[in-house]
Amino acid sequence: MAAIIPNGNLVWGLQLPVQSQSTVYVQPWEVGSGPPELRDLARAADRAGAFYVAVCDHVGIPRPADDSMSDTWYDTVATLGWLAALTEQVHLLSHVYVLPYRHPLVTAKAFSTLDALSAGRAILSAGAGHLETEFRVLGVDFGTRGRAVEEAIEVIRVAFAEEYPTVGGPGAEEGVGMAPRPARPGGPPIWIGGSSKAAIRRAARFGDGWLPQGPPKMGMRAAIEFIRTERQAAGLPDRFDMGVNCEPVHIGTPAFELPTWSLSGSAAEVAEGLRKYRRLDVNQWQLRFLGRSASEVCDQIERFGAEVWPQVLS
Repeated sequence: MAAIIPNGNLVWGLQLPVQSQSTVYVQPWEVGSGPPELRDLARAADRAGAFYVAVCDHVGIPRPADDSMSDTWYDTVATLGWLAALTEQVHLLSHVYVLPYRHPLVTAKAFSTLDALSAGRAILSAGAGHLETEFRVLGVDFGTRGRAVEEAIEVIRVAFAEEYPTVGGPGAEEGVGMAPRPARPGGPPIWIGGSSKAAIRRAARFGDGWLPQGPPKMGMRAAIEFIRTERQAAGLPDRFDMGVNCEPVHIGTPAFELPTWSLSGSAAEVAEGLRKYRRLDVNQWQLRFLGRSASEVCDQIERFGAEVWPQVLS
């Protein structure tokens, strides 16, 4: 597989509210919301021209981590499969799928099927995970999770490309039939998530794209240059889908208190505030929209697509 964003294009996407409700980012209206709100948000993003909608991945949150992370984390693939039937154009992104939790052929099967059902809209964004107690509950080694991701990607790519892969473990030597096949030739692209140096290097060496999770300690410009240098040293293609996390956005004059790091104002003012990211060597921006209800956030998403994004691109 390779980069999927057309050369020279700039796109935006969002992690969907409701699906995960960590106290780090949950808005008050999300608590008590459910499938109807999630459906409306995904459809708003689809209408607004978002390149992707993303959902997170946790199997279960052991106590006491649930005090800050909550225990509401809809299953990633089940949610993306449901959203595939509710949308028409938007890509369906895992943000991020914890590869060490599953056998790589299980992951390949799930995302091949998602790609087939969505007519080629799946993106596997993968990572190593961070919650050590969750690893312990699942019986997975935490210390070797980075290596496990790299080994899993090699198996997944073969399973995406071949209907009878001869990888995966004892008994696979004669080939293991895996259908339906992905709609996209070579299978879904693999973006690597994470902002540690190890994750950034992994993205460069094993991924088709990078999805930061917060600002990298080395800084965005240094991280981008690091990825370019690593890929060049490995003889990998220059084309690569590079992401950035933007600050939360509210279009208009809010009637509620916004976080100090958010961006608000008229469509022109928001566009001007975001235009700084055009100075970075990135081609996909992840946005988060603020509001007091699902309907207000839906309106924000559609206004962004109609009023802000054209000005960002102009």
